[in-house]
Amino acid sequence: MTRHSIDDLEPQLAANRRFWTGWAGDDPDADPSIYRSDIPHVLFNGVMHVRNHPFDEAVTEAKQRLAGSSWAWWVGGDSDEKVADHLVAHGAEQISQMPVMAADLTDVVELPIPQGLTIRHVTDRPGMRDLVNAYAGPLGFPRDAADAMAERHMEYLSRDPELIHLAGVLDGKTVGTAVVSLSGDVAALYCIATDENYRRRGVATALTLESLRVARSAGLDVATLQASAEGRPVYERIGFRTISHYRLFQFDPAEEH
Repeated sequence: MTRHSIDDLEPQLAANRRFWTGWAGDDPDADPSIYRSDIPHVLFNGVMHVRNHPFDEAVTEAKQRLAGSSWAWWVGGDSDEKVADHLVAHGAEQISQMPVMAADLTDVVELPIPQGLTIRHVTDRPGMRDLVNAYAGPLGFPRDAADAMAERHMEYLSRDPELIHLAGVLDGKTVGTAVVSLSGDVAALYCIATDENYRRRGVATALTLESLRVARSAGLDVATLQASAEGRPVYERIGFRTISHYRLFQFDPAEEH
């Protein structure tokens, strides 16, 4: 198996493309890489990259295929240079910037698990509903969409059994979540969230560390994630380092045609 370094950016970006396009069953390496899941969240529909495709054509195709959905255009190290400038020239606005962080799985800090917390692998529908309910608020999903999202997780799991769902249970309740994709050359972590009533107890840290243990057991040596401003210090304390950044852009839906 090829040994990867946390400075190897392309496997990390490839893992991210694979995860997000996987919700729609689209080709992560298409050019342009456009995916549509129709999940009502800006990250679940969009454009992952453009490399060697005429940009005007890519914009037209993206607007046609994604019309009516909530979507974003990712700009990272796997896109052609000047893509961000082209997007702005076409009327898009940057809505966020996320650090791409990576950790060497042979050099991760071990921290104690919070007292009473248990972590279990979720593979059943009731467990998925609990998992979605736990991350819905922190990640910006309407709670009335929990059943539908749980079903989408089950569908994704049926296509990709290497998508590991972890639930942190405290006081008999799912209070934290993490999802680990093991199907690429590096592990990719998503949906790391804690119920607002259980924050600052080390739940997210424990779930992140368990995700890294799962990845290490699968024979991988690097893990990657995109961090929020709130989560970044948590990941740095564990051993993650910022390798690059994604910039997310969005068009005004009223101007799309």
